[in-house]
Amino acid sequence: MTDNNDIIKPIIGLEIHVELATETKMFCRCRNSFGDPPNTNVCPVCIGMPGALPVMNALAVEYSLRVGMALGCEAPDFTKWDRKSYYYPDLPKGYQLSQYDLPLTINGHLEVLLEDGSAKDIRVLRAHLEEDAGKNVHDNPAHTGVDLNRAGVPLLEIVSEPDMNSAEEAVAYGRAMQRLVRWLGTSHANMQMGHMRFEPNINLHITRDGKMFKTPIIEVKNLNSFRALENSITFEIARQYAQWTQDNSYTMENFPKQNRGYNDASEQTVFQRSKEEAHDYRYFPDPDLVPVLVNDEWRNKISATIGELPLARRKRYIDKYALTFKDADALTMDPQTGDMLDAAIADGAEAKRCVNLLLGRGAAIANERNCTIAETGITAEQLGELVKMLTAGEINATSAAKLFDLLTGSPKSAKELAEQEGLLAVTDSGAIEAWVDEAISANPQAVEDIRSGGKNAKKAFGFLMGQVMQKSRGAAQPGNVKALLDAKL
Repeated sequence: MTDNNDIIKPIIGLEIHVELATETKMFCRCRNSFGDPPNTNVCPVCIGMPGALPVMNALAVEYSLRVGMALGCEAPDFTKWDRKSYYYPDLPKGYQLSQYDLPLTINGHLEVLLEDGSAKDIRVLRAHLEEDAGKNVHDNPAHTGVDLNRAGVPLLEIVSEPDMNSAEEAVAYGRAMQRLVRWLGTSHANMQMGHMRFEPNINLHITRDGKMFKTPIIEVKNLNSFRALENSITFEIARQYAQWTQDNSYTMENFPKQNRGYNDASEQTVFQRSKEEAHDYRYFPDPDLVPVLVNDEWRNKISATIGELPLARRKRYIDKYALTFKDADALTMDPQTGDMLDAAIADGAEAKRCVNLLLGRGAAIANERNCTIAETGITAEQLGELVKMLTAGEINATSAAKLFDLLTGSPKSAKELAEQEGLLAVTDSGAIEAWVDEAISANPQAVEDIRSGGKNAKKAFGFLMGQVMQKSRGAAQPGNVKALLDAKL
């Protein structure tokens, strides 16, 4: 981007904190559960009582390896736990168990698609495992409460390289990461529940008259929505450039790194404190936890659980089923919906009809119930049978939509429900002709409009079609009805 004669290049890296979807916490057996009464999921380990010893959650380690390997990261043979020392009311131990110099996975990447259809590869520096802190609650004006239910929850911190150059790219990367961890089943990634939080690092490279100036790096802390991520970056780019314009000495050589918070109401960032460096945290290896040793057998076991990733599946749907990018993207939001589509097609159902039903009635029901299409209740077998009946002309499109709704709450087959509800297509030409005659007789004005060929003819014909379909309860084939109406009028 440019401003007058200045060339402005935003440099953005992103730290994403992902809470893992384990049943219990990272170093104790307390429940990992959102929304429980404050301080009910706690024990001597996670509240930092003297003498309490941590025990690693093996599933959390495996989930972290799965994400890292899906990102194409290396998983070194040896990693260890460190104590990151700092004081905060929601950190009762006075330190956080984390990984510092030897993280679990390193050097990966994630391809993201931008609004203009182009793709960009974002490098991932590391994905390391740590424990979450508790939560300060500011609901009472007289005091601040501390809820330690979240303290000790397994947290995967995914750190990108500073490869993003706009708010759009950062949001696209964040959305792609959310889809990936959900796809892998490692996190619910629900930001309203604090499962996923963003911390962008932002500065500007400004070129004026051939000379480059670099503004100080600003880290915006604890963003819990894509809107906050986008707005905070957009604001910071404008703020940093304005400050540098007023004072060209506003550069990283003269000013330290800084932490800022984000105010949702004003859509602005606000100063919090100067950013700590690694030596401020006094990292040292935790004496109570053994190192994590990763071998090829373990790597192969984790790799076998990853399967086809969303980008690969989306490309396959476009290439194999001739879907649009939009449809293919919608069907790769979660693996189970795509699995249902693949199974129905493998059973002989027509791909395009399956897609239309899934993204039509299926998406509408999922939106009403706030769930995925796969979670609406219809099975691949039911979907496949429904589509094959539609293709064979045993039901029409209207009946197919009704049947889809009914199948989401029923163990019955599509055929059984169609017979039960009277939705099987009527092929008896005598019955269809009787409905057509009734509609013509009951609506003389519509008949006159059609025969006159005036501007209302098309609307009148559609009205009569609707009347016949209504009389047949949607069971007549629209093509047969249209042919008979054409012949008679």
